Amino acid sequence: QVQLVESGGGLVQAGGSLRLSCAASRSIFSINAMGWYRQAPGKEREFVAVITSAGMSSYTDSVKGRFTISRDNAKNTVYLQMNSLKPEDTAVYLCHAIVAGRGYWGQGTQVTVSS
Repeated sequence: QVQLVESGGGLVQAGGSLRLSCAASRSIFSINAMGWYRQAPGKEREFVAVITSAGMSSYTDSVKGRFTISRDNAKNTVYLQMNSLKPEDTAVYLCHAIVAGRGYWGQGTQVTVSS
C-alpha cells in the first residue's frame, strides 16, 4: 500500500501558476501510473493527468498545453505544474496511484482561481 500527501494548492489570480506536489510514503519507482484528478463543488471527480513509470503522460483536453505532469522517483514525488490558470480550474486536486491493482487517493489540495 501507499499513502499520498498533496501540497501546493492555494489562491491565485486567473493567468497565474501553481505547482502541486504529491509525496508518496514509499518508492514510486515500481508504480506504473500516478495521476491527478480534480473535483469541483457539485461536480463529479474528473481525470486531469497521468504519468507512467516510463515517463509517458496523458492529459484531459481542457488542460493540454497548460498543465505538465512529472515524476521524481528519487524523491518519491509526482508534480503537476499548472500555468495559465482559469477560474474553471478551481477544484480540489487529488493524487492517485495504483498499487497491486488497488487504487489509492490522497486527501486533496484546494486550488482556487479568481477572475
